[in-house]
Amino acid sequence: VTGASFFVFSGALKSSSGYFAKSSIVEDGVMVQITAENMDSLRQALREMKDFTITCGKVDAEDPQEHVHIQWVEDDKNFNKG
Repeated sequence: VTGASFFVFSGALKSSSGYFAKSSIVEDGVMVQITAENMDSLRQALREMKDFTITCGKVDAEDPQEHVHIQWVEDDKNFNKG
C-alpha cells in the first residue's frame, strides 16, 4: 500500500507497449500511465463516482505486479480542520 499526495493519470500508453498499465512514484505522488481506452473508462467511473481498479504490469506476466484501486469513501469533514 502506497499513500500519495497526488496522482497523475496519463492516457498516452500505447497498446503495443506490452503493458496493461505502468505506475511510478514521482516526488511525493504517483503517476499511472494507461491506454486511451482505459482512460475513457476511468473518466466514466469518476463521473459516476464508482470505484475503479487499474492492473499494472506486463501483459505476458504470470501474475499482475500491482493494482491501483480508486475507492470512494465517506466524506470526513473533521479531517485537517483548522
